[in-house]
Amino acid sequence: MENTIAAISTNNIGVGAINIIRISGSEAINIVSKIFSNKKFIDAPSHTIHYGFIKEKENIIDEVLVMLMRAPKTYTKEDVVEINCHGGYATTNKILELLLTNGATLAEPGEFTKKAFLNGRINLLEAESISDMLNAKTNLQSEMALSGLTGKTTKKIENLREKMVSLLANIEVNIDYPEYIDELQITKENISPILMEIKRELEKIVEESKNGQIIKNGIKVAIIGSPNVGKSSLLNTLLEEEKAIVTNIKGTTRDTVEGSINYKGILLHFIDTAGIRETNDVVEKIGVEKSRKAIDMADVIILVLNNNESLEKEEQMLLKQIEEKKGIIFINKIDLEEKIESFTTTCKIIKGSTLKNIGIDTLKETILNNCEIKDLSNKDLTYLSSTRQISLAKEALQNIEYVIEQNKKDIPVDMLAIDIKIAWENLGKIIGKFYEEELVDNIFSKFCLGK
Repeated sequence: MENTIAAISTNNIGVGAINIIRISGSEAINIVSKIFSNKKFIDAPSHTIHYGFIKEKENIIDEVLVMLMRAPKTYTKEDVVEINCHGGYATTNKILELLLTNGATLAEPGEFTKKAFLNGRINLLEAESISDMLNAKTNLQSEMALSGLTGKTTKKIENLREKMVSLLANIEVNIDYPEYIDELQITKENISPILMEIKRELEKIVEESKNGQIIKNGIKVAIIGSPNVGKSSLLNTLLEEEKAIVTNIKGTTRDTVEGSINYKGILLHFIDTAGIRETNDVVEKIGVEKSRKAIDMADVIILVLNNNESLEKEEQMLLKQIEEKKGIIFINKIDLEEKIESFTTTCKIIKGSTLKNIGIDTLKETILNNCEIKDLSNKDLTYLSSTRQISLAKEALQNIEYVIEQNKKDIPVDMLAIDIKIAWENLGKIIGKFYEEELVDNIFSKFCLGK
C-alpha cells in the first residue's frame, strides 16, 4: 500500500459540470505539482484550495481548483489531493493520464477505502457501510449505512467484546494469581449470569439482523397463478406503470417480468411469472419452468386467483404449495360476478381488483407483515446487514451457547475460556480486528473506482 494511487471519483464522466480526480499517497503532492501551474501549492498548508491550470509542458489542459489535504487528517491517512476540473470525458481522462505519466498508479476499485482500513482510519464494518451508503436506494438503507459508518454499530459489537475480555481477564487472574483475593473469583455459579447476559445480547443482534438484510436487499415477491387471472395487471398496478403486456389471450406472459418499488423504506422486488399450466407450447413450457424456479427463490409468494372463475387443478396444487412458504392469496376481479368456490388455507387472503385499484395497499402491507417488518421509522437502525457479518455473529452466539452447556457439566473454568475467546475473536472479525487478506480484497473489489 506504499504506492500513490489516482482515479476519477465522479460517476457518469462527461455528463456533469464538474469532475473530481483523487490522488492519495506519499508522492501525491509532488506528482500534482508537476502539472499544476500554481507553484505555491506544494508548500501550502493542509485543507486549502488553490486555483490554477493543469498543463502538459506549455499546453493548458484545463482551468481547475485543487484541494490539498495533508496526512494524517485525510480519508486514507495519507496525503490526498483532489483536482476539480470541468466535466468532460476527454479533459478528465487527459488529467488522469498526466498523473499516471508522472508517477501515480491507477487505483483499483475500492483501493482508497482499502487504504483507509489498512491505515486504521476506519474498521471493516465501517468500510462495508460506506459501500452500502453508496448503493443506498431508500432512506432506511441510507440511515442503516450511516449507523455503521458513524460507529454506532461498531460500538454495539465492541461493548460485547469488552464484556468477554473482562471475563477472560478475571479467569486468567484467578488461574495465574490465586492469591489476589480482591479479584472476582470466577466460579460455575457466578459465571452463569454473565454468560446468559452475553447470550441475550448476541441473540438480539442476530434477530435484528433479519431487519438489516431486508432493508439492505429488499423482499423478493413472486406473482404466480394460472394464465389470464390478472398477474401482469397486478404487477402494473403495484409498480404504477405499464411494465408487463396485458391481453385477454391466455399465455401472453412467456417470460418473467420484474420491477421494484420503495414501500415504507423497503424495496419490494416483484417478479411477474408466466401462467402455470400444462402446455405443449415449447416456449410457454420454458416460461412455466422459470415460474417454478421463481417460487423457490422468492421471499414472499402472491398467488393470484380469479374471482370470476372456478379453481383449476393447477391452482389447487399451488394453494398447497404456497402454504409451505410465506404465501398470500390475492383474489382478483371482485368487481365481477363471484364464481370461485370456497377453499381452506392458512395463507392470508386479500380480495381486490387491479382494474379498480382495490386491495393494493392492503397487499403491500401484508407483504411487510409476512416478513415481520413493521414501522422502522423511529427505530435505531444499528443492524448487521451483510452475510459475512451475520454469519460471524451467529458463530459467536453458538460459541457462547456451547460454553453455557459445558458450564452445566462442571467443565473447569479455564477450559471454558477457550471458547469464550473464540467468540470474542469472531466478533472481532466483524469489525476487522482479525482478517484474511483474501477476504479484504474481495470486500473492496465491490466498490466503485475512485472510492
